[in-house]
Amino acid sequence: MISFESITEETLYIAMELLNSNEEYNRLENGQAARTEEEVRAEYINKKTISLFIKADDTYIGLIDFLNKNEKDGYPWIGSFIIHQDYHGYGYGTQAYFHFEQWLIDKGVSTVRLGVLQLNKRGREFWERAGFQYYTTKQLGPNQVDCFEKTVQA
Repeated sequence: MISFESITEETLYIAMELLNSNEEYNRLENGQAARTEEEVRAEYINKKTISLFIKADDTYIGLIDFLNKNEKDGYPWIGSFIIHQDYHGYGYGTQAYFHFEQWLIDKGVSTVRLGVLQLNKRGREFWERAGFQYYTTKQLGPNQVDCFEKTVQA
């Protein structure tokens, strides 16, 4: 059973473990194998986004960071969606995303956007399989990011 739980200061160390299990992705994103506690705190403990753990039963398997309304375009955005490296390839990411999509629908969200680093081929394939459509490419720091959008419906 997939469920979500808020990331808090007390559980930040779990978020660090999840993020740092994906060294390849971290290198793609910022050139480093691991993120520091300060980086993780700034991204996941803030007032701008909703940061949630993904749990399979009682096991923390991933996290989602969600921005309810991006100031630049007015759309909700998935900022990050990370599954612990040990749980890749078992369908947890797909299950978690579709549970999260239902959560979005329940909150009245009809369209959601996200960005995928151009070098992240696995990520792009995952989001395309989930029904997201490419609409543009943007520069984000040193990275080229392909932007995707999906209309979600009940």
